[in-house]
Parts: sequence; structure tokens; C-alpha cells
Amino acid sequence: MKTSAFSIMIAVLICVFSSSLCWAYPEPTVAGGINDWNMDVEFGKPQQISVKLPGDAKGAPGRRFWYVILSVKNDTGSDVDYYPSCDLMTDTFKVTPAGKDVMGVVFEKIKLVQKSRFPFLERFELVANRILQGEDNAKDIVVIWPDFDDKAKNVDLFIGGLSNETVAIEHPTKKDKDGKAVKVYLQKTLQLKYTIGGDKKFRSESKLKYRSKRWIMR
Repeated sequence: MKTSAFSIMIAVLICVFSSSLCWAYPEPTVAGGINDWNMDVEFGKPQQISVKLPGDAKGAPGRRFWYVILSVKNDTGSDVDYYPSCDLMTDTFKVTPAGKDVMGVVFEKIKLVQKSRFPFLERFELVANRILQGEDNAKDIVVIWPDFDDKAKNVDLFIGGLSNETVAIEHPTKKDKDGKAVKVYLQKTLQLKYTIGGDKKFRSESKLKYRSKRWIMR
């Protein structure tokens, strides 16, 4: 899960396509194909937490992280593979993959804070790659990011792995050795949109205010 030029390009293309300035951008199907599946997901309010990391200087302030808890349930009718991806993108076009520069001590502190409500909380990067059917096999998963650009006014979360629906499109500029457009494969992804409240001078009091959600191909 590394930030790449390609990830940033896709993020920019999403914004461009949303404004209908370029080619028609593929939308997820309403009913899905015969072999397509979609898991149920509930998401909590993004929260921030300050954690002092091992090796930090004595007296140094804790480092700030943001996290959101996803409750994922498989009611698809069969066990499914689960390979999640979660990116945070600011309106300053900075993309951060979940788990980047996040040490285990951060998860442990969140787990302690949330233990009464989510006693079996799992870390996003370590969750099993197979989710069994039914309520008893539902998973509560925490997704964590380091603090993002304090100049940002809006933040989008892109959560992949909840569906196996994919589509192939042609890259707008890249060609293969035969001169044909390179294929880019997009996955049905949940996009959550937030605005950032509070003065950046008082970052510890900032909150993410929910705006909307939608399913996109990314």
C-alpha cells in the first residue's frame, strides 16, 4: 500500500470525470453482474488520537493520527476474498494510503479506547483475507492514517475491497509496445466525503464533518 504517481493520477481523474470535463467515467452497475458481490458496511465518525511513539524525545508532544472504524458483514451467500485498500485524499491532492507510518502502538491505544464498544477490533493491515458468511463472522476493522495536510479543507476516504465488481478502461495517454492504449482496471470503491472543521491553529480540536457517500469505480 504505497502512495504512487498512478494513485494520484486516478484521484485527479476522478475529480475531472466528476466535472464531466473528459471521457465518460464508468459508474458501478445498479444490480451487478451474476457473479458480482457486495458486502455490507457501516462506518463510524472519523476521529483523531494523539500517541507518543517509541523513540520520541522525552517531553515531546504525541503524534496525531486519524482513524475510522468499519463494520463489515458478508451477506453475499458465500465466503468471499477480502483484499482491502483505503486511501485518504485531501483537496490539496495529497493521497495517503492507510497504515502508512503507523506503528502498532497506535492501534493498541485505539483498541484500548474503543474496547467497550468494539472488543474484537482488528487492524486494517492484518485482517484475514477471507470473510465468512453471516452476522457471527462480521468484522470491526480500524483504518488509521497519520495526520494530513493542515491546509486541506476537504477530505475524501476511498475504501476498496467491499465488492468484486471491476471494469477495464483505456489509459488516456499510455500506450503499449503495439501502440494500443494500456488497460487500467478499476474496482468498485466506497467514497466518503468530509469537510474539516475548526481552526488549523487548534488542530487537536478539529473534526471531520460528514458530507456524503457514493460508490465509484477507482
